[in-house]
Amino acid sequence: MRYAMIMAGGAGTRLWPMSRQFRPKQLLPLFEGRSLLQIAIDRLGGLVDPGRRLICTAEAHRAVIRECLPAFSDEQILGEPQGRDTLNAVGLTAAVLARQDPDSIFAVLTADHLIEPLDEFARGLELGYRLVEDDPGRFMTFAVAPTYPATGYGYVQQGEPIAGVDGAYEVGRFVEKPDRQTAEQYLKSGAYGWNSGMFVFHAASFMERLERDVPESHAGLRRIADAWGTDRQQAVLNEVYPALPKTSVDYGVMEPASRDPACRIGMVPLNITWLDVGSWPSYGQTLEPDENGNASNAASLHLDSSNVLAVSDDPEHTIATVGCRDLVIVRTGDVTLVCPHDHAERVKELATRADPSLQ
Repeated sequence: MRYAMIMAGGAGTRLWPMSRQFRPKQLLPLFEGRSLLQIAIDRLGGLVDPGRRLICTAEAHRAVIRECLPAFSDEQILGEPQGRDTLNAVGLTAAVLARQDPDSIFAVLTADHLIEPLDEFARGLELGYRLVEDDPGRFMTFAVAPTYPATGYGYVQQGEPIAGVDGAYEVGRFVEKPDRQTAEQYLKSGAYGWNSGMFVFHAASFMERLERDVPESHAGLRRIADAWGTDRQQAVLNEVYPALPKTSVDYGVMEPASRDPACRIGMVPLNITWLDVGSWPSYGQTLEPDENGNASNAASLHLDSSNVLAVSDDPEHTIATVGCRDLVIVRTGDVTLVCPHDHAERVKELATRADPSLQ
């Protein structure tokens, strides 16, 4: 049976002051009234039955997710009592699904990106599901065709074609964020793609691999799975999950698996635009600028200004500038942020000062 899990656990501090502790960036209706999480769910149309779609998120976000996405039941929301990185989010999903459905195959997807075209995404995901259905011991990942030598992404090396399958390849290796020179070499070679952080796994096979590579996480997640669906579920989750070793699925499982000749890891290259909306400048790329490069999601008025991003949570509130250059302005009901474009990464630092619980 096919399932999909969308990881939606990040705090999104670089989109402060709109993103807050109890309204993270994945739930901000910044895209014509839709949130990143809603867009990620909509991408699954025709691929995964609505009842087999899961969201893994912070338990503290459960209520607001139920409010924003009333079609999702409590059972479809896997609430983490504390964030323990992507390995344990994936492992929790695998442990629960393997207990409920021994034949379950699930996609791991993200709620951080805008992806186009949708038919290319759907083609790749369908192929990933099919390859794991044909070989439950195979892990599948997806590589995005790089458009510049990014040093902030991991990379996946494309190996030999998978026999008898058009558009899928063996994985050569996984590479963590490279330096600029190495990234330029990867781009020129054409043999590397950006690591999308999206996967397809057979749940029981993932648990077997987890037992080998991260036995402490495996043991804890098995304890949680054994209590799942009982009156002890929440108590065991609260006790065990925060003590799991914190690591990423790439570092904990995918990298060691790629070095194991007995493990079969495949990749599907995706020819898509893949925008990580993780900062205000990246959000600005989703808006149509005027002739001077000024962009806004609401009412704005600019006189002799250029390259100004103006964002407001109130469509009736006008942001006006005179003679401004290269600024980000974000207005909410209780905070107004103003910073130069090239200082936008420091918004995260400011957010944690305003709310230390975000650290």
